[in-house]
Amino acid sequence: MKFDLKWLAWEITRRCNLKCTHCRSSSELEVSNHPDVPTEKAFKVLDEIAGFASPAVVLTGGEPLLREDIFDIAEYGTNKGLRMCLATNGTLLTPEICKKIISSGIKMVSLSLDGSYPELHDTFRCQPGAFRATVEAARILKEHKIDFLINSSFTKVNQHDIAECFHLAKALGAKAWYLFMVIPTGRAKELLDELISVDDFQEILDWHYELENNEDDIMVRPTCAPHYYRVRFEHDKHKEKRGRRRKLAFSPGDSKGCLAGQTIALLDVDGNVLPCSYLPIPAGNINEQPFNEIWSDSKLFKDFRDFKSYEGRCGDCEFIKICGGCRARAYMINGNYLAEEPFCHHVPIIQRTGEHK
Repeated sequence: MKFDLKWLAWEITRRCNLKCTHCRSSSELEVSNHPDVPTEKAFKVLDEIAGFASPAVVLTGGEPLLREDIFDIAEYGTNKGLRMCLATNGTLLTPEICKKIISSGIKMVSLSLDGSYPELHDTFRCQPGAFRATVEAARILKEHKIDFLINSSFTKVNQHDIAECFHLAKALGAKAWYLFMVIPTGRAKELLDELISVDDFQEILDWHYELENNEDDIMVRPTCAPHYYRVRFEHDKHKEKRGRRRKLAFSPGDSKGCLAGQTIALLDVDGNVLPCSYLPIPAGNINEQPFNEIWSDSKLFKDFRDFKSYEGRCGDCEFIKICGGCRARAYMINGNYLAEEPFCHHVPIIQRTGEHK
């Protein structure tokens, strides 16, 4: 199996104008101990990445629009042949910003909506008016013919609103909607008691399967729910006709679950290379060794790529190659990134019957 870097989230700032309850990086408006990556250093990072891979590079944060040089960085990456994308909370987006998005070559923008009505979204974002601003951002992006997708994060607090969030994303003109099951990392460590239950998790993935197979106008994918690919496989066995599969450049993959350290990674503002956005263990630091060496040779990434090293039900599971279990959730809840996925209720055949995979 090839492990080429296909998708890189790059935290170019940890500063943010919001203070969301589930923020993976615990971003705040002023973060003095995690300074922004200097512009010239950012250019060198893009040189290095383009020298060994051609991933989609998602400029994220924090809130990347707080950086005055964000579009200089995006344009530089575009000129290096990289597919540049932007992840923003949407509250700072204006028509002038849209013109800069277009001129810098950014191909996709992601917005976040965690509720279909103001009170719910604003509660998650800890900022009155955040919902209205993000909906307005979607309108402005559509007006400027800029492709955008919408990410929606869910806990027990807003799981009742999942279907309504999808319908809102579609109504706003999003090219894709990503359902994200919150992982208790960063500020979200305080939300352990609010994580969606295992049984509800399964029910939501069953619902998502039916949505995917009946939706032609917008791409839908669950995020940090790798066992969806087991769910989809099981359902497909009982259906003759499969839903049409569509690819989107912003998507890290379409046919496999956890891709952390396999085809995706996060580069944080301090230069640490992590398996994904939600697993806070560095495989190395680009200030100490080249990115490609970290990607190819780090023990952490090699562990992620060795399915035989996985433990518990994941280690025995017949679906390990299409699912893999969420390594971040395993680590944050079990303290072991090779442990079984704690929010999956599937019991492998070998554990049920003693048969081999």
